This record gives sequence, structure tokens and C-alpha cells, in this order.
Amino acid sequence: MNEALKLALVDDHDLFREGLSFLFNNQNNKQEIKEASNGQELLDLLLTWQADIILMDIEMPIMNGIEATREVMKRYPDTKIIALSMHANENYYSEMMVAGAKAFLLKNSSFEEVQQAIVAVLEGKNFFSPEILESIIKNLNRKKNHPPKTDLTSREIEILYNICKGCSNQEIAEMLFISKRTVDKHRENILLKTQSKNTAALVIFAIKNRIFEV
Repeated sequence: MNEALKLALVDDHDLFREGLSFLFNNQNNKQEIKEASNGQELLDLLLTWQADIILMDIEMPIMNGIEATREVMKRYPDTKIIALSMHANENYYSEMMVAGAKAFLLKNSSFEEVQQAIVAVLEGKNFFSPEILESIIKNLNRKKNHPPKTDLTSREIEILYNICKGCSNQEIAEMLFISKRTVDKHRENILLKTQSKNTAALVIFAIKNRIFEV
């Protein structure tokens, strides 16, 4: 990227924002950093300055990260949002997925992990802290009510569920009594139909489209 990456840090704790800002400013990469202490401050900031990536705390006063993410996606749909939280609370993260966040980090993540998340979303991918993904996968359930409106077949939804639960193609084949080659083909079709680049993106697609719930 030739131009400086425009990065917004949104958190109600000054020390956390300042710490992240210090770490970013000590990198060799070019970046322009702005800060906001809540969602409303962020929206005011974006009226005159467009962020490429927003690191968004979920729990904030005045306007929380979920509400702010909805508004940002409505007004600036190309912006990439990385959700931050102290807790691996799957309900928070499922709401952030529906709102439009692309990556999910715990606040105790390493700075290297933050950088990995930024690279992933810039490449059009999705990213989860391992603890968050583990928590979501553990609590992921198929919806008991009406089947969702989707282009996926019932077999593909079954395979998607097992992919999201972390099963390998071989494990899925053995569970469903079909060949691994058949599962490989289904996985390929699922990725195409959902326009997903990795398993994290499939998890987000499934929850955002209410195929599964946590």
C-alpha cells in the first residue's frame, strides 16, 4: 500500500489506546492514526476523515461497538472493522458479526496477533483470536426453527456445520459415510457459494446469515 494506512483506535480506556498507538507508531510501516473514546466520537471523526481499518472496542459508554459498527457499515461499507473485547463472550461476537466486523481479537492478544488480523482483513479475509474461535465453535448450534434462506443444499449445510466445528474433510467423510473426495467437492462449492476465503469467513457467514447460532 503506497498511501499511509488510516487506522482508527476506538476504546474508552485512554491507556489502552495510547499503548496501541505507541506500538503502531514504532513500526516501519506508514500509517495515520486517529483515536476515539466511544462510537459517537468515531462517527463524528469519520465525517472529516475516512479510516481504512477500525479497531473497535465492544463495550463502551454513549455508543457501544455493536451500534457503532452498524452505523459505520451503513455509511462507509468498505471500512474494515476489527472487534476488541476483554472477554470471549460469543454473544457479543455473534452480534458484531451480524453488524459487519471482519476480525475478532481479545484485548490481551499480542501485538503480532493484531498485525496478523490487519493483514488478513486487508487481504479480504477474516480473523479470530484462537480463544474466541474456540469459544464460538464450542457453542455453535444448528437452528431449531425454520431453515434459513440460502443457496446451500441441506447436505452442504450439514458439511458447513462440521467444517465450522473444526472437523477435517476426512473426519466429515467418516461421519457422513461418504468419500473424502465428495467432501472436498462440497467444501469447494461451499467456499464458492459463500465467497469465503477461509474457515473463519465460513463461521461468520453461517452466523451472519443465521444458518447457525451461538
